Amino acid sequence: MHLHFLGICGTFMGSLALLARELGHQVSGSDQHVYPPMSTQLTDAGVDIMNGYEPAHLQPAPDLVIVGNAMSRGNPAVEYMLDHNLPYSSGPEFLRTQVLQKRWVLAVSGTHGKTTTTTMLTWILREAGMAPGYLIGGVPNGFDNSASLGSSDFFVIEADEYDTAFFDKRSKFVHYLPKTLIINNLEYDHADIFPTLADIQRQFHHLMRILPGVGEVIYPAGVEAVDQVLEQGCWSRRAAFGIEGSAGDVLWSCRANSDDCASFSVLHKGRVVAEVQGSMAGRHNMLNGLAAIAAAHHVGILPEVAARALSSFPGVKRRLELIVEQAGLRIYDDFAHHPTAIEETLGALRARHPQAAITAVIEPRSNTMKQGVHFARLLPSTASADAVIWANLDGAGWLDTLIHEQGAATANSQLVCLDQPGILQAIRASLATYGDQENIVVLMSNGGFGGLSGRLQNDYREPLR
Repeated sequence: MHLHFLGICGTFMGSLALLARELGHQVSGSDQHVYPPMSTQLTDAGVDIMNGYEPAHLQPAPDLVIVGNAMSRGNPAVEYMLDHNLPYSSGPEFLRTQVLQKRWVLAVSGTHGKTTTTTMLTWILREAGMAPGYLIGGVPNGFDNSASLGSSDFFVIEADEYDTAFFDKRSKFVHYLPKTLIINNLEYDHADIFPTLADIQRQFHHLMRILPGVGEVIYPAGVEAVDQVLEQGCWSRRAAFGIEGSAGDVLWSCRANSDDCASFSVLHKGRVVAEVQGSMAGRHNMLNGLAAIAAAHHVGILPEVAARALSSFPGVKRRLELIVEQAGLRIYDDFAHHPTAIEETLGALRARHPQAAITAVIEPRSNTMKQGVHFARLLPSTASADAVIWANLDGAGWLDTLIHEQGAATANSQLVCLDQPGILQAIRASLATYGDQENIVVLMSNGGFGGLSGRLQNDYREPLR
């Protein structure tokens, strides 16, 4: 069967296209934003990628059009599809009917950490010999692809609360039929489709309503937004997790054994049951790992086995990924696009490199950010950095206003750049400012950043200072 994906280079749609190829289908796709690493994965898998959304891409007619949630009425390909009565489906519905219906699904949801935790959990199951299928909204290190059918009953999936398609406004994750569910955290996000936090919580309540009684929800202790979801109804087993000493009935807890939290003890019912000697820094990643260990336990993996696997976890591309390393300089690439994620990531870097000069290069391009929801928290979230370079690549006036009004009150330097040459010049200037001090540069964007990562890897092959 010939499947054509509209919006194929999105993290979910690209991974789904890989599964479709593995199922034996002919796969093609269209997208307006084609960039690595997803485009590279798809091309290597034999997927024909077309730039833009031309009606000609649907000629001759495919057997089924898979419509991404970035598509809307008025899109030329969408209008052609509807005018010519082509059969179509949303990505999540196709996934449910073709892949998930008879699997034990382990779903990872929440505002932050979904990709990392999904990859951690998949890694644990693979290392334990359970051969899971998986769909990850990113490109994991140590894996051939971001999605695979696997060869067992288990399937691990990143469960996004964003809407399904222009014709199905339910959250994607209500299609996934989970039996094991992680809720990592819950904050207000996606202001373009959710007016309030309560609207997001309602979608999580819908998810809870389809979790079976023999299922288990693994959730953070003491998070009011999550507690409110559970209070609306929970018919499954519960397993709370948190830092050792967290208030409430915590089943799984962790104790940091290093300043950067990369190494930690795992406690079950207050008793140490395993030790993780990891490589991913940050309190948030310690909690991500703890949630993954708890979920693995629900499918029968002992904590010590899961911890041993997690100790060799190779990480995820663009999740604090080290892309340049030379004497006195490290450059990281990260996906952080929300003040909480920015704060946690920079805090992790500061804990790991306490004496370094940290330069954060941030592109605040999410719809939520542009609507001003997080303005009050945005600059304070960068407190762990010595210098901040804001990439205003779309020329948004709100960013200049924000820096002008609040920048002077920050302890670090703030600079706005309008194009990539300006960003590169600002990075060089920041490195020069801190002289012979150890320098850390971290890129933060949930987009392609205009190819900045690749440019820096090329430019910084040799020391520039």
